[in-house]
Amino acid sequence: MAISASQVKELRDMTGAGMMECKKALTEAEGDMDKAVDLLREWGVAKVAKKAGRATNEGTIMAVVAEDGKSAAVIELNCETDFVGMNEKFKGYAENIAKIALAKKIGDVEALKADEEVAELITDCVHVMGENTQLARVAFVEGTGVCSYIHMGGKIGVLMQFDVEGIDPTSDAFVAYGRDVAMQVAAMSPVAPNRDAVPADVVAKEMEIYKAQAAASGKPENIQEKIATGRLEKYYAENCLTEQAFVKDGDQTIQSYTDKVAKELGGSIKVVDFVRYALGE
Repeated sequence: MAISASQVKELRDMTGAGMMECKKALTEAEGDMDKAVDLLREWGVAKVAKKAGRATNEGTIMAVVAEDGKSAAVIELNCETDFVGMNEKFKGYAENIAKIALAKKIGDVEALKADEEVAELITDCVHVMGENTQLARVAFVEGTGVCSYIHMGGKIGVLMQFDVEGIDPTSDAFVAYGRDVAMQVAAMSPVAPNRDAVPADVVAKEMEIYKAQAAASGKPENIQEKIATGRLEKYYAENCLTEQAFVKDGDQTIQSYTDKVAKELGGSIKVVDFVRYALGE
């Protein structure tokens, strides 16, 4: 009998087994879900089924960048304990999954989970590491320049997307710059790459708060407006990446640092966007 993709997915969700294993089990069980589960247990996947409901609050963030420096992927792979999450074998599984996301340009977590290679890797990881393993998130970015940074052994991961002209994105100088900016994102957690990218509703809400604070001061309305505008400018300086003070040199902003590096390298660099993952966020 024909086995539908939805049946395979249902069995995979129930047991954590690989898609090919689930399809084989359903075929042999002639579509009977209970019998298929029993078959998977007989084939040595019982441990996966028993652990499928356990909490996965630990794990690692893993990022990989293409050799040409123009695309990258980052994933969050969760497990049950920090001991396993920091294990090099577990990180190896995460790296291989991230490489698949990069190679196949997959930025949707459900699509990545549905990939047969990834499903097999996760199943194998469960068998080898002995813990429930779940793929939580994935992001894929492309640009004329891309960099990554992993902080605290995999607790935070950042991808940076740049628009560069006249600069080799694989050069040591550019990679070092990109890493610096990614480190800034990891450390300061900006809300947007620049003020134009801050959602309008967020700006409106902040301004509403600042105006209320200014009104409480009892000062004239024209002064209140200046106070509110000044506080909004401070908000931008603290929360927009390009306007933040550079953590490695507080005398310059990320934008001024970017301009300096671009001039030194004889080209132009524009910060386009970033992805920041914190484990369990």
